Amino acid sequence: MNIQRALAVLAAVMIVSAVALGTLEAHPRGLGDLLAAVDAGLPARLQATAARWFGNWAWTALLTPLLQRPAWLLPASLALLAIGLALSVSGRKTTNHSRRRS
Repeated sequence: MNIQRALAVLAAVMIVSAVALGTLEAHPRGLGDLLAAVDAGLPARLQATAARWFGNWAWTALLTPLLQRPAWLLPASLALLAIGLALSVSGRKTTNHSRRRS
């Protein structure tokens, strides 16, 4: 399968997910709230894993602000990243032009 097509499909799925998360909720949920609704112990395990691998600074400086953002923002960001990668990984073939002058 073409990598460009796979990235485009991933971007489409992420856009649909972002729109669904953003419009189907009565109140915009934070990502941490959504993860806690899926699995109540997931945020605590995520904090313990981040502290073990990277230290407490990763939890306080990176993950806590991310978990406070709206839940639709993560799939929207991943969609933009996938679109950028799909556009940069093009299937263009380079042509061999002679540099000599006639």
